[in-house]
Amino acid sequence: MAFSQSKPIDLNPKDTVEYKQSYGLRLGVDLSRIITGALDDNYQGIEFVADYRLTQNLYLAAELGSEEKTRQEDLYNFTTSGNYIKLGINKNNYANWYGEQNLIYMGARLGFSTFENTLNNYQYFDTNRYWNPDDFANGSDTSENFSGLSTTWIEALFGTKFEIFSNIYLGASVRLGLILTQKEDERFPNLWVPGFNKVTWDSNFGVGYNYSISYFLPLYKKKNKAKKKIENSNEPVGPPNPKERL
Repeated sequence: MAFSQSKPIDLNPKDTVEYKQSYGLRLGVDLSRIITGALDDNYQGIEFVADYRLTQNLYLAAELGSEEKTRQEDLYNFTTSGNYIKLGINKNNYANWYGEQNLIYMGARLGFSTFENTLNNYQYFDTNRYWNPDDFANGSDTSENFSGLSTTWIEALFGTKFEIFSNIYLGASVRLGLILTQKEDERFPNLWVPGFNKVTWDSNFGVGYNYSISYFLPLYKKKNKAKKKIENSNEPVGPPNPKERL
């Protein structure tokens, strides 16, 4: 008896293996603002975070939040409250094992915040301390509100997101921001901006951070091609190694 194959034997197998990875939306909340608000009576805030996977390593990202903070300076006490939004991208630089979707990324954001300042009280600075050796002279305890304020800035950031349970991720990031434009009152400058952090007199730079927990909602799967180089075409090609990094 003889047996013949209906198809010719491929002596040059293809060196490309296709994998399917999940694409979708990741939604979460910033834990640092919640914890700070619980420990500090002078702060309340919340921030929602999101990212959407565009390609294998590129993500659209956004943060939306609200903050209120009271600060005591040498001569005055003020409260800033308002909302902000940040939009940008994240570029993943981490080579995942097959089946993982962890991130070590660099990114950029464009931020915009609208807020108001309330000057709660202030004192007069006086170099003559004869009548008030221990403190400055009292100015006013009547609060004054400055509304309609806004700030626009850009951020460069470095962060990580790692899966701790199925579709649940812990993340952290550090950010360096640069103020582009500001709308402030002539009588009282912007000293703290929601979403940006502290503003100094002699610099438009600011530093921020966040610690997030988020849930990944898979919407569809897409093929990612991982090329595998065959050194000796005479050797049989087995199934793809599940430990291979993508």
